[in-house]
Amino acid sequence: MRPEKYIKNYINGAFVPAESGEYFDNYNPATGQVYSHIPDSDERDVAKAVEAAKKAFPGWAKMATDKRFRILMRVADIIEQNLEAFARAESIDSGKPMAMSSTVDIPRSQSNFRFFATAIMHFSSESHHIAGEAINFTLRQPLGVVGCISPWNLPLYLFSWKIAPALATGNCVVAKPSELTPMTAFMLGQACAEAGLPPGVLNIVQGLGPKAGQAIVDHDDVKAISFTGGTATGRRILQTTSQTFKKASLELGGKNPNLIFADCDFDQMMVDTIRSSFSNNGQICLCGSRLYIQRPIYDKFKEEFVKRVQFLKVGDPFSSVTDLGALVSKAHMEKVMGYIALAEVEGGTVLCGGKPVDVPGEYEQGYFLRPTVIEGLNNECRTNQEEIFGPVVTIQPFDTEEEAIALANGVKYGLASTVWTQDISRANRVAEQLQAGIVWVNCWMLRDLRTPFGGVKESGMGREGGLEALRFFTEPKNVCIKY
Repeated sequence: MRPEKYIKNYINGAFVPAESGEYFDNYNPATGQVYSHIPDSDERDVAKAVEAAKKAFPGWAKMATDKRFRILMRVADIIEQNLEAFARAESIDSGKPMAMSSTVDIPRSQSNFRFFATAIMHFSSESHHIAGEAINFTLRQPLGVVGCISPWNLPLYLFSWKIAPALATGNCVVAKPSELTPMTAFMLGQACAEAGLPPGVLNIVQGLGPKAGQAIVDHDDVKAISFTGGTATGRRILQTTSQTFKKASLELGGKNPNLIFADCDFDQMMVDTIRSSFSNNGQICLCGSRLYIQRPIYDKFKEEFVKRVQFLKVGDPFSSVTDLGALVSKAHMEKVMGYIALAEVEGGTVLCGGKPVDVPGEYEQGYFLRPTVIEGLNNECRTNQEEIFGPVVTIQPFDTEEEAIALANGVKYGLASTVWTQDISRANRVAEQLQAGIVWVNCWMLRDLRTPFGGVKESGMGREGGLEALRFFTEPKNVCIKY
């Protein structure tokens, strides 16, 4: 597997330029320089991809499950065998440390293919017996051509999270990665070609969301959309799909709370709270950006947390000592810094960070920002209500369990929450009342691929992961046979 300077679309088993013949620039966030070029695809490229997928669908859908299993496992093997190349490409494209790409993003990507290839071998349907009269059984059949649109923060990780279950269930896919991080999606096409995936089963269209992405959503022959990204974009997708009764799974924004009670395991909590605050520069939808600390340990927490944050190393993504690399783009860095300025206007105090980092040499034009901790804001201010998606957290004390729950639930999002306490009864009470699709107790980002994943409120609709993903990409049909 290898990156290329001029990235191509992967349509009907071939690597082809966009119909427009045009390209736009792909920037390395760590250097601020153009390092490759992305095809500027539009509805013509999507139409070709959908046509290829429609042609491939009958054969792929009818293929024996064990044969699909072997092909998808081969894709996973190729990703694993080329882990270093994939990880390096991911870090160049996104600015994240190579240490994260090589231990989280790419291993999880190949695990997604392995998990869903195996899961489909055990996917079963229901039967219902009408005593002495009839038997009903449920067929779960693939939808046809489906669209998968993924974000820039975990590029191949989330791209494969959607594509693998769609393919495992017998669908053909037209997929679009983020225009900010296109390279590993291109390399996935290379892996699929090498693995012997039949032409047209997976088609990867590169380009801009309003052009290529919207064309996938709009196409009449695309039967379902799986999307991860911002809430505003998700709302537009839902408006389109609701008009055509197209299935949609939307994993959207988050503003996740960490509830830290005085009886927590302080040392373990501190380690995981640093991780949950600043992993991937806070550019993970599951990061905890609102930290609520029970008052008896608030001062102790603040002192220790700020001290540890100040020791985090920001810089060269390929250095083994780097904790935080570059933000994904200049525009995104400006957005994050705008929120830091807003927090100060709203009455917050920046305890540490909040400033760009000057990294010498080839990285002097990169998009580096010091991790930021802000104190003194109320729960209703924009800084605590809106998704920043960067290395910025706010800290705030609370007194009672009821107050903590109210603070946690006091936003329009409901993706994830983290609770730190040694009181098992409290843990259960709080977890039950939190408005979130996932609650971690005394841990963070401990994921089991069998479990459902998704949010409530404006964090999305539908669920990914495990059997939920296999159900989403299939249509149930009841068959009733009378004796």
